[in-house]
Amino acid sequence: MNKKNQSKFEFGVYTFGELIRDPITGKVISAEERIQNIMKTAKLADEAGVDIFGLGEHHRLDFAVSATPVVLAAIAQATKNIRLASATTVLGTADPVRVFEDFSTLDLISGGRAEIMAGRGSFIESFPLFGYNLDDYHELFEEKLQLLHELNNNERVTWQGKFRSPLNNSEIAPRPKQNKIPIWRGVGGTPESAVRAGQAGLGMALAILGGNPLYVKPLVEAYRQAGISAGHAEEDLKIAITSHGYIGKTAEQAVDEFHPYYSNYIGSMARRNIPKEQVAAAVSKNDALAVGGPEEIIEKILYQYELFGHERFIMQLDICQPVSQVESAIELLATKVMPVVRREIEKQKNEAVN
Repeated sequence: MNKKNQSKFEFGVYTFGELIRDPITGKVISAEERIQNIMKTAKLADEAGVDIFGLGEHHRLDFAVSATPVVLAAIAQATKNIRLASATTVLGTADPVRVFEDFSTLDLISGGRAEIMAGRGSFIESFPLFGYNLDDYHELFEEKLQLLHELNNNERVTWQGKFRSPLNNSEIAPRPKQNKIPIWRGVGGTPESAVRAGQAGLGMALAILGGNPLYVKPLVEAYRQAGISAGHAEEDLKIAITSHGYIGKTAEQAVDEFHPYYSNYIGSMARRNIPKEQVAAAVSKNDALAVGGPEEIIEKILYQYELFGHERFIMQLDICQPVSQVESAIELLATKVMPVVRREIEKQKNEAVN
């Protein structure tokens, strides 16, 4: 395991703001209520000491959030310390200049708490919506990510690419409060994406949504190797592990409460049901789905830390569940999971030094 001298291990929660029919009540809440619930959840996470709150972007009627930085700016006014991240910014169909300006403004509003997680996105509705060709899916993302990186590094930018007008010593304003906005590249499982993240020196947000996390260890190794070969210091190559999840007071309670919403969520996206037995089996540390009681979640995170030596664990905790369940899970994360994981990781680091 690498990076024994890393700083405090960080925890986060994120949501995409889905508008899905509740499998228990049969109701669908309004977009207004969903956004208000998201803000309430973010405020609770901040008060509980969670480090990161992430908010995804979609452009469909079954999601409440399309203007991620707008909602994060509202959350900034209701919170004090929690870092505010996109999860994910669909960069292929966005203007990187506009993205940078939005998040730089968010950084100023929040007192230096903004972050960008850039990704391709899980859906393609934004391509026709914003006038992009789906055939350019990969090339659009790579070019725009490179430009976003340039904008973050320089107050004036001269740049020319294929998909937008060139920039000629253009002023990029406003500048953020932070020296640079942390930019993470969302990686879903392709070695090429991991290598590109390392070569650029960007943080890698690695989504492990199920199965044995051991299978993505080669991606972590490829990321670090590519970053070091490109001249980046190993301590600057940050890794966040992201996963679906839910925490109950016991593993049994977690499975009982999480299963109907998780199956409903997956069914709404992939049109397939998830048997309860599959969710129950995922309580094992060998499955990346972060469902269980505090003890099981602790075991999972520490097992993954042994594999990856990562800096962050971020859980997609809210999949249109009742607010009371989300709040309970956040409180368990903050009071039962975070202190133990941090203590154990600190112990490992001290043992490695001695």
